Amino acid sequence: MNVQLAIPNKGRLHEPTVELLEDSGIGLIDRGSRQLFARTNVQELEVILVRTQDIPNIVGSGTADLGITGHDLVMESEAEIEELLDLDFGRAEMVLAAHESSPIKSVEDIEDGVKVATEFPNVTKRFFRERGIEIEVTEVSGATEVTPFIGIADLIVDLRSTGVTLRSHGLEVIEKLFDTSVRLIANPEKLEEKGEKIDEIKRALESVIKARPRKLLIMNVPEEEISEIKDLVPGMSGPTVSKVQGTDMLAVQVVVQANEIYDVINKSKEAGARDILVVPIERVVI
Repeated sequence: MNVQLAIPNKGRLHEPTVELLEDSGIGLIDRGSRQLFARTNVQELEVILVRTQDIPNIVGSGTADLGITGHDLVMESEAEIEELLDLDFGRAEMVLAAHESSPIKSVEDIEDGVKVATEFPNVTKRFFRERGIEIEVTEVSGATEVTPFIGIADLIVDLRSTGVTLRSHGLEVIEKLFDTSVRLIANPEKLEEKGEKIDEIKRALESVIKARPRKLLIMNVPEEEISEIKDLVPGMSGPTVSKVQGTDMLAVQVVVQANEIYDVINKSKEAGARDILVVPIERVVI
């Protein structure tokens, strides 16, 4: 039973998506710059390369079973899809912003008839409709942040990742609508029909995401210090400890969060650990 996975064909999400597929063991075969379809290393899984913003509707219509795209685009599309997994990249915030000279400093200051420029008209209309405010929406295809300068809009609704672009144009955030990141999405009907294969694909991607912030720490520890070392490195299910033959040392293997490695190594060294190795982890399947 074939499964079709729609992924971005270009843009800032394309390379991280392809890298995630490669790291998960899926990988693309015979991928060309102008190809719409690509085979993968996984039997019965085919990739469709399309525009990122089209993926929610392609999955919602059932043309593809699965998709990888931004949560913001899912919200904008209003397609009937299910989000299966946060892929932990492409993080940003959808925000409402005004120029720093604007009298509008909060949602409570907004009156009916205000002009709002955005690349996300459905998200924008829904936000204001839920608050009982009538607005005039101007849909733009880019450079949303310049619209207050040229009289097109009083407010904007746009994505903020670092905030540098907004600040450089004198814009201040009034309110955050929601957080977004790249998600694995599925057609609900195809979930029932192809659930087993879809679960396999999800598991492969999830194993890479779980592994990325972790490292395998390996070290030799004096037997009398093992209790202290165990307190320092509890690991996912506790450290694995074995005897080093012909010595009074114990070999310890433990999975540690990457951002804790610096402190753990120093404290372990103080406790008598030696021959310390830090090894990358490619996948974690729980």
